Amino acid sequence: MAGITSYGAYIPRYRMNRKIIYEQVGWFDMANAGLSRGEKAVANYDEDTITMAVAAARDCLIGTNGKGLNGLYLASTSFPFAERQNAVIASEALNYSAGVRAADFGGSLKAGTTALLTALDGVKEGESIMVCGSDAKLGKPASSQELTYGDGAAALLVGTEGVIAEFKGSYSVSRDFVDNRRISEERFGHTWEARWIRDAGYEKIIPEAAIGLAGKYNLKAADFARIVIACPVAAAVQGIARALGAKPEQIQDNLMANVGDTGAAMSLMMLAAALEEAKPGDKIMVLSWGNGSDALYFEVTDKIEKVKAGKKGVKGHLSIKSDLTPYGKYLIYKNIIPLEIGIRGEELAAWSISLAWSIRESLTSLIGCKCKVCGTPQFPKRRVCLNPECDAVDQMEDYCFSDKKGKLVSYTGDNLAASFDPPMIYGMVDFEGGGRMFLNLTDCALDSVKVGMPVKMSFRRKQIDPKRGYYGYFWKAVPVTG
Repeated sequence: MAGITSYGAYIPRYRMNRKIIYEQVGWFDMANAGLSRGEKAVANYDEDTITMAVAAARDCLIGTNGKGLNGLYLASTSFPFAERQNAVIASEALNYSAGVRAADFGGSLKAGTTALLTALDGVKEGESIMVCGSDAKLGKPASSQELTYGDGAAALLVGTEGVIAEFKGSYSVSRDFVDNRRISEERFGHTWEARWIRDAGYEKIIPEAAIGLAGKYNLKAADFARIVIACPVAAAVQGIARALGAKPEQIQDNLMANVGDTGAAMSLMMLAAALEEAKPGDKIMVLSWGNGSDALYFEVTDKIEKVKAGKKGVKGHLSIKSDLTPYGKYLIYKNIIPLEIGIRGEELAAWSISLAWSIRESLTSLIGCKCKVCGTPQFPKRRVCLNPECDAVDQMEDYCFSDKKGKLVSYTGDNLAASFDPPMIYGMVDFEGGGRMFLNLTDCALDSVKVGMPVKMSFRRKQIDPKRGYYGYFWKAVPVTG
């Protein structure tokens, strides 16, 4: 039987109170006052949909048997690259490339469930496919989208062994209902009148998919412990629930109050949150939205408790946050306004694509080596062991550092280096089990950094070079909290 075998999520550390946005631009459209409650998740300047997907996938892999992946599907409406496969970058960061089919799913807010259905329909006996939904949608300043959009990612592992939520079936509705749209030349999207979208879109099309699913499998709303309605509008969610005859306690929280509308990731993130609380025997209905609706039906198995240990998931990430207070900083992180970063940042040295290819395992997967004679790990790869008591030559095997925790042994804050969030912080990290590396630190302030503090690795943007159409990725150290 095919189904979900594990789940994970990632929500950026930064949260922005929507009132801060409204205080700055609310004068332009007073009608948005009702949207200024709560907070939204904001990706750091070195994060994007690829890095968030990697973080969610790593959370998803906790507690699994560590077997290789046969596929990685990444769904988003805000891919960094229009012509370079985004999913393959994520698969290599996870150190899965050989034998892996990578694919991008986009063009619609229901791309997340489209990718999930593709994996469920295609996974074979003994295989595993990772499905990630990740979005960092951009709202134009003073728009309702700026207030409601939030950044985040979710990951679901699909397979046939150790299934925690068995896939029972689906029903899909496809409609060219144009609520949100954006042509390839644009950064900001467009939308239509909100009430029309709610009345003619959400409250008509999503129930059509749900009723179609229920009729196909002879079910009713009361049979489901949880119903995931991936709709960002509270009034519409209530209307859909009434149309289905569902009780309020059956409806999964859409996370709008503390994360925001995460686009293609929304349905998968809500499903991950539902699985965090699920019990054996629970039936879960997932309803996505975007040019129609996908309705999916899962039944939770008795293996659900085995995968919960050690995961942060949605709940864990919600508990770890830092306030992003200045509105200007938010605009810079989103690259909406230009920033003067000094003469050192005026001209970037070109990232050598051929060199990056030759050392791709070190850059993307953080693969070093370990001496087979004395067991000393080291980075980057080299032929000669650095242990002065060994000096073995050509006795190295691959060794992955990305999943190792470390300890900060020294650090500095550099106010002269070009940075979108000065000072740039970097330091020396000693890894558990051996090995030492000089790394940038991220998701922290200089006054919070201490010698001896534990750190973990996080896949981030390292080189931001839109002039040449390139983002380079590497790993950074993040202080361990929570």
